[in-house]
Amino acid sequence: MLVMRPAQLSDLAEVQRLAANSPIGVTSLPEDAESLRDKIAASEASFSAEVSFNGEESYFFVLEDSATGKLAGCSGIVASAGYSEPFYSFRNETFVHASRSLGIHNKIHVLSLCHDLTGNSLLTSFHIEQNLKGGDSAELTSRARLLFMASHPERFADAVVVEIVGYSDEHSESPFWDAVGRNFFDMSYAEAERISGLKSRTFLAELMPHYPIYVPLLPDSAQEVMGQVHPSVQVTFDILMREGFETDHYIDIFDGGPSLHARTSGIRSIAQSRVAPIRIAEGGKGGRPYMISNGQLQDFRALVAELDWVPGKPVSLTAEVAEVLGVGEGASVRLVAV
Repeated sequence: MLVMRPAQLSDLAEVQRLAANSPIGVTSLPEDAESLRDKIAASEASFSAEVSFNGEESYFFVLEDSATGKLAGCSGIVASAGYSEPFYSFRNETFVHASRSLGIHNKIHVLSLCHDLTGNSLLTSFHIEQNLKGGDSAELTSRARLLFMASHPERFADAVVVEIVGYSDEHSESPFWDAVGRNFFDMSYAEAERISGLKSRTFLAELMPHYPIYVPLLPDSAQEVMGQVHPSVQVTFDILMREGFETDHYIDIFDGGPSLHARTSGIRSIAQSRVAPIRIAEGGKGGRPYMISNGQLQDFRALVAELDWVPGKPVSLTAEVAEVLGVGEGASVRLVAV
């Protein structure tokens, strides 16, 4: 059974294996043992901290096969994007150029470097093994962290942002980076992302142009990939769009991938999840798949199970599911339909 839980330092080797297989552009999963160790340690400290508002905390989850102990995926949340330094994006804007005497009135698409999204909570570090991308496991890996947010709202901001990896070809070349970023840094897209993962995106962002970039002046190849999603992360993009995220206003400063944005209270898994008491029962007739979490903090667990549940009534769990969730008769769980 696959279960989502907080990462531990003992997971380091497995997390490093996942990071090595993640696509270029997932800078929050650097293939570096020391960086990953720091990431897990920061997460452990965040889970154990007493928190009354969103600050510098970060939460890192792993998807574990409870039978083998092997990890199959991971995802995370940063409580406040840009807590210690600005969180940069390109804002899509329209400038109007007009001449009354000539009777000309043009609207021009421009990109403006901004840190509008600083302070929002940030979903990061999504990666799942290729053979699990088409099923409920991808839903669990992406959405279980939303159930965690629903159970602990004081730890997160009123809005959430997600940077989706943009298009790059089979040679790890990004048309958007080549048209914009490469003009300011003598390095490839892959190298820029690697440095950002090990250090910080901010020092590169600060050297990007702070004046508007007129999109019509960019090569067609760069314009065509703005807002496009890398095929390897299409699954998480689709999940988040179903959750109610919007794509129109911001793009990533490196590869032009979409930066998704949503009000926390309007996200489907948060708004539609319900808390219900449980009872332990033998496996009955099958129902529909639900994502279930125990609502806890350091001992947070979430999984997907088929339930024949009627809202407003107790939810029946098998002894096996209850054991994996770490709950007993009379406890409550939070659940939402897959």
